[in-house]
Amino acid sequence: MKLYRKKAVAKVWCFVCLVGSTLAWADGRVVDKVYHPYVQPLEREFEYRYFYQRQADHPDNNTMGQKLGYGFSLSERTALEIYAIADRIHDQDYKLSGYELELRWMLTEQGQYSADWGMLFELERQNNQDNYEFTSGLLVEKEFGPTSLTLNALAVYEWGQTLEAEWEAEFRAQYRYRWLPAVQPAVELYSGENYKGAGPSLMGVHKFDKQQQLKWELAVIVAIDSATVDRTLRFALEYEF
Repeated sequence: MKLYRKKAVAKVWCFVCLVGSTLAWADGRVVDKVYHPYVQPLEREFEYRYFYQRQADHPDNNTMGQKLGYGFSLSERTALEIYAIADRIHDQDYKLSGYELELRWMLTEQGQYSADWGMLFELERQNNQDNYEFTSGLLVEKEFGPTSLTLNALAVYEWGQTLEAEWEAEFRAQYRYRWLPAVQPAVELYSGENYKGAGPSLMGVHKFDKQQQLKWELAVIVAIDSATVDRTLRFALEYEF
């Protein structure tokens, strides 16, 4: 039975790597959080995310977005988070643009297999246009000595008043060096139909006691091809208690 499980995990791992090289993202913003497949029992958290895109003569020049969320664990392996989303495409149109509901499910115990597995489910609603977006996908993390490789392979379904109902997809990857708990450098990769970008990131965690800790992330993603927004800044803070 153990041999069968190992073979099954290896097959899924190969599938995720193959899918990651072929998935495409059509319309949405690609640069966002790279999710880890873990849930902490009894966790509660506040989370803030910020991104900024800048490129001269680009249709999305000077685009900014922010997310503010509150989350909590539903069980030892599942957690729920609710977000309010604000966006600005031009200088004068900053507004509360939508809401998002997120469910994370930890499929395996950390260290149970050669890689750790989880799933992500998200439902987002855009206020003004009555558009919806449902995301589901696989989260994988594997350790190589002091480093970790995290992969997110996500399928996205969009529909609404101003959107044609269609399936899209997204792939994110992060290779992280666990140097110190408070300082962990990494490299991130994002791929999509109209987006291919990569760049350095830095993250860490500061523990106040056994239950309270502050996590932070900062990344600068630059374009790999000419069709991609030139520079994207990504920042996140997460307070767990």
